[in-house]
Amino acid sequence: MTEEFDGDWLDLREPYDAAARDAGLAEMLAAALPARPRILDLGAGTGSLLRWLGHWIGRAQAWTLVDADAELADRAFGTIADRADSVGWTATFPGRKTLLVHAPGGAWRVEALIADLAEAPDNLPLDRVDAVVNSALCDLVSRDWVERVAAACAAHRLPFYAALNVTGRDRFAPPHPADALVARGFRRDQRRDKGFGGAALGPAAPAAIAAAFAAHGYAVHVAPSDWVVDRRSGLFAREVATGHAAAALAWERRDAAAIEDWIAARREQAMNKSLSIRIGHRDILALPPG
Repeated sequence: MTEEFDGDWLDLREPYDAAARDAGLAEMLAAALPARPRILDLGAGTGSLLRWLGHWIGRAQAWTLVDADAELADRAFGTIADRADSVGWTATFPGRKTLLVHAPGGAWRVEALIADLAEAPDNLPLDRVDAVVNSALCDLVSRDWVERVAAACAAHRLPFYAALNVTGRDRFAPPHPADALVARGFRRDQRRDKGFGGAALGPAAPAAIAAAFAAHGYAVHVAPSDWVVDRRSGLFAREVATGHAAAALAWERRDAAAIEDWIAARREQAMNKSLSIRIGHRDILALPPG
């Protein structure tokens, strides 16, 4: 079973994801797509990548949201419809499993595919799409998974866009004596098997993606997309710090007291609006030759 994520956490992080993703790569992808592109979104969650990238595409488009969690897929449809309504766009349901967002540049057709991504690419409709995209996914998968997906994309000459891959360059401020300890435990947790057939890539993801697609002749473009969590982001800063500490505790049990002290300090700083965080990410766009 692959890693699962809570919908509330995905909603909380969405504005930080949107602010971090690189606009230049989104524009390059949009320019490489046909007039009415069909997008396959892997690990789509609540649909946050569609809500961001759809605006850069800016024309009629069709999305298939792929996720193993049927509840998240249902939540995605509701959230997409609500967000459309909030900006004055109409959302309709022409079928029980299809959503149409009537955007000014053309309708966005949205469907869901419930599938375990551990089995990708064998269970993906790559012959019926124009690009494969994902966000905050590829640092969870194995090197073998990336190489399989790269080979399958190359066979269909599909662009591949992967946003928000961790780099391992994280910073919490102000400094704390246990920063290095928490970072060490968190890095160990990032590399554990997340259900994709081997150790997760973690911070090795950007290099692994680039190498896998370059081996098939793709032009690979990379851009920084760090989360910047300033001191005004109390709740989100607290949740990021809590996640780091929980992951570290699973691997650094002998130093549990030091980690507990770290998270207590970080939570207090977050609520006092004195904690800032920078989480390193990279966006990657791989375009097929020709």
